Amino acid sequence: MALRAGEAASLAQPPLNAGWQARWVEARAMAQNGGPRPHVGPPVHHHPVSRSPELSISLADARFLFDRVTGLIRRGWLSLRTRGLRASWQRVRAQLRRVPAARRATLAFPPETPAVPATLPTSGMPLASLVVPVYGQLEHTLRCLRALAAWPPQAPFEVIVVDDGSPDDSGTVLPAIDGLRYHRRAENGGFIAACNDGAALARGEYLVFLNNDTVPQPGWLDALLKTFGEHPGAGLVGAQLLYPDGRLQEAGGVVRRDGSADKLGRLAAPDDPAHAFVREVDYCSGAAIALQRADFERLGGFDTRYAPAFYEDTDLGMSMRAAGKKVLCQPASRVVHVEGATAGTDVRRGMKAWQERNQATFRERWQSVLPRHSGHDATGAMLTRHHHARCVLVVDALTPTPDRDSGSLRLVNLMRLLREEGAHVVFLPADLKHAGAYTDALQALGVETWHAPFVTGIPAWMREHGARFDSVVVCRHYVARSFLPLLREHAPRAQLVFDTIDLHYLREQRAAEVAGDATMARAAGRTRELELDVIARSDLTVVVSGAERELLARDAPAARVELLSNLHHVAGPGAPFAQRRDLVFVGGFRHPPNVGAVRWFVEMVFPRVRARLPDVGFHCIGGDVPAAVAALAAHEGVTVHGHVPDIAPYMDGCRIAVAPLRYGAGVKGKVNLSMAHGQPVVATQCAVEGMHLRDGHDVLVADDAEAFADAVVRLYEDPVLWNRLAANGLDNVARHFSLDAARDTVRRVFFDAKG
Repeated sequence: MALRAGEAASLAQPPLNAGWQARWVEARAMAQNGGPRPHVGPPVHHHPVSRSPELSISLADARFLFDRVTGLIRRGWLSLRTRGLRASWQRVRAQLRRVPAARRATLAFPPETPAVPATLPTSGMPLASLVVPVYGQLEHTLRCLRALAAWPPQAPFEVIVVDDGSPDDSGTVLPAIDGLRYHRRAENGGFIAACNDGAALARGEYLVFLNNDTVPQPGWLDALLKTFGEHPGAGLVGAQLLYPDGRLQEAGGVVRRDGSADKLGRLAAPDDPAHAFVREVDYCSGAAIALQRADFERLGGFDTRYAPAFYEDTDLGMSMRAAGKKVLCQPASRVVHVEGATAGTDVRRGMKAWQERNQATFRERWQSVLPRHSGHDATGAMLTRHHHARCVLVVDALTPTPDRDSGSLRLVNLMRLLREEGAHVVFLPADLKHAGAYTDALQALGVETWHAPFVTGIPAWMREHGARFDSVVVCRHYVARSFLPLLREHAPRAQLVFDTIDLHYLREQRAAEVAGDATMARAAGRTRELELDVIARSDLTVVVSGAERELLARDAPAARVELLSNLHHVAGPGAPFAQRRDLVFVGGFRHPPNVGAVRWFVEMVFPRVRARLPDVGFHCIGGDVPAAVAALAAHEGVTVHGHVPDIAPYMDGCRIAVAPLRYGAGVKGKVNLSMAHGQPVVATQCAVEGMHLRDGHDVLVADDAEAFADAVVRLYEDPVLWNRLAANGLDNVARHFSLDAARDTVRRVFFDAKG
């Protein structure tokens, strides 16, 4: 059951939607006023009592108001005693805060109709078995089933409705629905018994428990199931539960040191960054959870010591974690839940009275674990701190775009690696913008990603959050320079790590040398001063190449410097030599060295290649294409693609990648990317600097146009040489540029440090 002791019984704002959502409030009042019932599940449906219009308040209304006021007073007093003044005040503020309509979720509801769905699009070979326990409340059940019929999941599923002895027409209406598996228990046993019975009948690999007082939103089940593939170690995944007015009801739950349980995010905006990422939690409400059927059986199902209900879902989450798997809340899965329809909200009477009894049972069972949990003095993000070895803040100028530039890919993979090692990662873009799909991707990865309007100003955000960080990674000297004073003040215990991305002053110096421009040289000197100042004021500096580390040993001898190079997944060999053709260049054109590189290649090298390989084509891939690059498409055989969302066909289909850079710094992601796909590379010396590559062994290197063209033609026509370079390139990436290769450095920098 999803309801917890100490919950506020009323909402601060009326629901926005009409129809059944408005009747939800009335249903909650009925549930509160009812006496003790042996069943768990929705109460029998009541129709409103008719009364004359001039009667402004009935006895039931008065009873409701009296119970509401006295209940709030009692819960407030208990909260003060158990949580203290600060935590209790924060709960009151959360109850009273207003969430603007624009920040509430846009919800989908099936048509308001008493019609029974004729059929459900279920499968005889389901991947997921949806177990829906019911006791009466046929209207709720039918609404839930209509939503499943209106927006069926893509994954094959079955629906098992377990009727716990309903006294209404459920036993007549539900069995007639085609595609629904109906099971009626011989006697009323409660929520736990009904769910365990349904699980025993399931045929799917995954069990999904779904309350009948829910309205699953489009895509909810597919998002739940997808989480298991995207998050290794996931054992139980819960949906984000919403009120019918679009506000957040729960984004997972947390268990405190005394065994009490609290919902996370209650009454907040669903897209609040504090709750809008895949988050590790202590438990998720049994109103909408998924887990592997084998795990449920291995753990013994819902524990009957909590019968008839309450704390069984909390206990299941704790058991899953004790078994070494994670409990996650997936915000991409949204389910509207009519909280209070199942058992009311008053802990003094009815089914809710079992809640306090079962809390004591739960506390006794987990007494060896609970001391590691937070007390009532903890709020916000600190409530789930016990899940993570470290908390790391990452700051960059913009949200990373890993399909557009190698620096972004490296940063995303660094955050992925930090999470794999047990850190909680928070990302803050200095521009505070929500970057659409790129922000969504970070949140799906499990990174707590902040943005406006939830961040109104960086200083204020730092004051609120700085104390929780063990380490802070700030990328690029011009970002770090402004953040360092704030971090020293508001994150005093955090290790400050400056990630250079590449040494900007080295790149600018080389550009000035190639151009022979004195003004550029003076600007590079100023950049050097600024960058070295940031290095001096940081606790640790990260560079991407051994050459840069050697340079800093001379320019900043007192600095602590670590090498953390590009990070790539090894994709594998791709298509063989005979099935590949053409040449490819990959690089974003906001980076000036890439503009000069492709212009030099197309104008000076490619004509020499075409003279000997007249059918070969050149694919130029990268976003933010300037006019000078777009004009290169006029050359015969040249295709300027711009940004390509899926680069894999070019990595797996083109025979050779070229990296004709004339200047630059750092390690070149374009070289790593191709080699990670088994695609050999012809590059300049500048492009392979610091990459542990040997000419003729895992790369071909040439600096003048004639030699570069010769190398391309030779490699294009020699399958033996091509296969040797392809194999050795894959090995190079695995040994030097994979996530595993960087793991020891990440552990040393972020986990061995004091904090």
